[in-house]
Amino acid sequence: MESTSPAAPSESTAPGLRLKVCGMKYAANIAEVAALKPDFMGFIFHAGSARYVGQELDAALLRRLPAGLRTVGVFVDADTEYVLAQVRRYGLDLAQLHGHEPPAQCAALQAAGVAVIKAFAVGSSFDQRALEPYVPYCSYFLFDTKGPQPGGNGTAFDWRLLRDYHLPVPYLLAGGLELANAPELLRLPLPGLLGLDLNSRFETAPARKDAGQLEQMFGLVRRPHSAAVSPAAR
Repeated sequence: MESTSPAAPSESTAPGLRLKVCGMKYAANIAEVAALKPDFMGFIFHAGSARYVGQELDAALLRRLPAGLRTVGVFVDADTEYVLAQVRRYGLDLAQLHGHEPPAQCAALQAAGVAVIKAFAVGSSFDQRALEPYVPYCSYFLFDTKGPQPGGNGTAFDWRLLRDYHLPVPYLLAGGLELANAPELLRLPLPGLLGLDLNSRFETAPARKDAGQLEQMFGLVRRPHSAAVSPAAR
């Protein structure tokens, strides 16, 4: 487990955006994507997801992943003991809470030594005041598109809603990110943006990532974008 304060950027993407590939499951695909050197890799522990790890995930493989690649367990309204059990079993670095978890649960995980990413669904509006109770207990926030599923809906929200973000917690951006809309995103001044969460638009099937497409995206994002990446994201 890691400390609960946000870590310094890894050399692979500094001074640019960090990259998280989420919804991983299969050993060969995990190794293939790990070779691209993402900053985070996410594994979904929610049975309602098409990317649910089930019995497929190899705990020993996760513990052998390259140094600097931080593993994230994604949970949806799971109880704290279940989250802690999976963190211990797989040696996860962070827990991402992607449901309606209250600040008290984030606090309990933090107190147990687990760094927390709290996800929030964004629709046609964005009220930062609702996030304030979570600030003391989260290393990062994640903003995803509101949809029928807790995540992985494959659609983007209006990123301009985040142009006035002022909270001290850096965030990851998720929801419908793909090669086609990356240039538009990289042009936006988004204070607090730490990195991008890539999932369904980079798959050949649920939980099977297209390493070639990801490599293109990594190259695009990791290229210097001095006008697009805000100081808070560096």
